[in-house]
Parts: sequence; C-alpha cells; structure tokens
Amino acid sequence: MLNSYLDVGIQSRINRIISPKDNRTVMLAIDHPYFQGPTTGLHDMSKTIKMLMPYCDCLMTTRGAVRHNISADVLGSKPIMLRVTGGNSVLFEELSDERITVTIKEAIRMDAAGVAVSVFIGSPNQQRTILNLTDMINEAEEYGIPVLAVTAVGKTMARDLRYLALASRICQDAGARIIKTYYCDEFDKLVKACAPTPVVVAGGKHSSAPEALEMAYKSVQAGAVGVDMGRNIFQDDNPIGMIKAVRAVVHDNMTPKEAMDIYQSCAGEACKLE
Repeated sequence: MLNSYLDVGIQSRINRIISPKDNRTVMLAIDHPYFQGPTTGLHDMSKTIKMLMPYCDCLMTTRGAVRHNISADVLGSKPIMLRVTGGNSVLFEELSDERITVTIKEAIRMDAAGVAVSVFIGSPNQQRTILNLTDMINEAEEYGIPVLAVTAVGKTMARDLRYLALASRICQDAGARIIKTYYCDEFDKLVKACAPTPVVVAGGKHSSAPEALEMAYKSVQAGAVGVDMGRNIFQDDNPIGMIKAVRAVVHDNMTPKEAMDIYQSCAGEACKLE
C-alpha cells in the first residue's frame, strides 16, 4: 500500500519503466561505453538509438549519451534509466572501484524515470559500492525516484544461484526498488528471495539469437519482469528482428521458437550496426 505522496511518485516512475498492464519490461541497455569505450554496435549511437527506440520500454543509458546522441523527438515519452556510477575502465584489472558520478539533481533535471547503481558483492570494493547504493537511495527517495541496483560481477565471480541470490537480496535490503541481475539455474528461487521487488535480467555478452531468446524466456517464466538487454540486440546481425523477438517473449509469452519466426521475418530489413 502506498503511504505517502513520494511513494506515489516512485510508483508512477516505476510504471513508466515496467508496464502496469502486464508487469513486464524490455529495457535496452546502451550504457556500455562508460567503462568499455567504443563499443561495437554503438559507434554511431544516434543511429542505433533511432532504429531500436520504438521497440523498447525503457532506455538504460548515460548522461553523455542523452546529451549528445538522443534528440528529444527520438526519445519522445520513452523513460530513461540513468546510470549514475562509474569511474573505472576495462584497462584496469579491478572494475569494482566505482563512485557515484551523477547527482540526483542532475537525474531530475534530465527527467530520469530511475537511476542505476552497480554493486560488486564479494569484490575488494564491496563496501564502497554498497554505500554508493545506499547513499543514492537516501537521496533519490527524497524525490520519489526509484533506484535500480545492478549486481555486477567480476571476472572470477561465479554466476550461480548462491552468489546472485546473495547479491540481489543485499540490494533489496539496502532499499533498491528494482534489481538487475543475471539468469542462473533455479532462477525462480532468486526471484522469490527478492519478492516483491521486481527483478530484470541482464543480457550479458553477445550470443546467438536462439540462446538469447531462450535465456529471456526462461527468465520471465521464472518470475523476472523482463530483461535489460544490449549487446544481444545491437550487436546482432538483425537488430530490429532481435528486439522484436525479445518483446514477443517478454510481453506476449511467446516461446523462443515462435519468437525466432518473428526474428526471421525481419531478415529482409536487417542492418548490422557498427
């Protein structure tokens, strides 16, 4: 039950991110350059966004991308999930050394529907990243803005139920309104451990279309509200077909096989992104 006007504001923003019609969402992640630099599929980010924006529910992005690559007419009424942590790159061995890089006032000025903070459980900087999350939650809650916690993983961390459920539940108890994590075996147990906080699943590295659709299907069938997928869409040879197929899995409960029919039907308009 909502118990304050600020809770109404938070729920209103969550309803922009996750459709209240079916409690599902397809988030398009394009925030990779904040630590990867030039990223295949995002070299011409304006083109990528213009092509794929009509088919996503929410855009996971960065301040710089919004300023330089997303025009108001292309963004329209689509909500943005604004990444607000960073400070490291792939050139450094330990990626977990992140700080808050964007203020809540800047997020408000940019009309962000939510803000995203990465948390590296089990890393040398675990405490710092948890405090990044709680500091941002303390500020964001004052303005009715939901915080999405990203359970980031290091190179040596196992993506199994034990680890991901631990990381996700810590984020929930810190106060995150939405959790983004990876799919794993027995994923339904992770969702139950975090209930009623909604869980979205990260797409991860680029794989084949059938594999990515299978992962998306298993995720939502296990209770996830959707996916936050990037490379499996914009690095695919058929990006429009791929995002349409993902939408079919998430919003229409299509099987991976049925979704592949949609993917194949768009092959004629395929345009690989550089």
